[in-house]
Amino acid sequence: MLLCLDIGNSQIFGGLFDNSGTLQVQFRRTSQLRSSSDELGVFFRTVLRENDINPDLISEVSICCVVPDLLYSLRACCQKYFNLEPLVLRPGIKTGLKIQYRDPREVGADRIADAVGATTLFPNQNLIVADFGTATTICAITSSKEFLGGNIVPGVRLAMQALEERTSQLPSVEIVPPRQALGRSTVESIQSGLYWSNVGMVRELVSRIIEEEFARDLPLVIGTGGFAQLFSRENLFDHFVPDLILEGLK
Repeated sequence: MLLCLDIGNSQIFGGLFDNSGTLQVQFRRTSQLRSSSDELGVFFRTVLRENDINPDLISEVSICCVVPDLLYSLRACCQKYFNLEPLVLRPGIKTGLKIQYRDPREVGADRIADAVGATTLFPNQNLIVADFGTATTICAITSSKEFLGGNIVPGVRLAMQALEERTSQLPSVEIVPPRQALGRSTVESIQSGLYWSNVGMVRELVSRIIEEEFARDLPLVIGTGGFAQLFSRENLFDHFVPDLILEGLK
């Protein structure tokens, strides 16, 4: 069985695929920079057991990580608790993508995994992937698997935390879709501002990318990431694939 781990700035998103390639289990854990290999190993084995999976059946581990300080602990965890050397998605790994960044080493492993997942699930299509995580990323991939580039902007929660931490009187709010654009209280105003600014931002960036790169052959727009479901009612995506990054790691 294959254990896939997406190590983000806020959360660890994990998934277990059986030998037929079917996703059996998903789980999340808060990312902690000082997590030891033992803490991670005990957590992974426990969450597998709680889902009626024997941890000793894990034969491969695939990791993408945007938190370099955790990589040593993760590798040590896999070696000690699964007796495996994990595959870590990093520059030099052959993914089938043609990276068109000026410096391909700058492309985050999470964006590569998203792109691989998207081209696997939707082959021979121009694609735009919008991933709503700690940062919101938008990436463009051609039907011939060229990763053209994209955008990186602060995510919904990060923007809310910036308001909370950098202002004297603005509170932390629940991140929910507002009923209308006009807020009639401070909380409603923050919720509406966070939500509709992201809707407008994604629409504008996707529109400009299509105009610049895909005017003759329109792309599919794929939504993914922890906050993508929040925007599913706004017709921003052709497809919503919450586990896209796990598919890419697989």
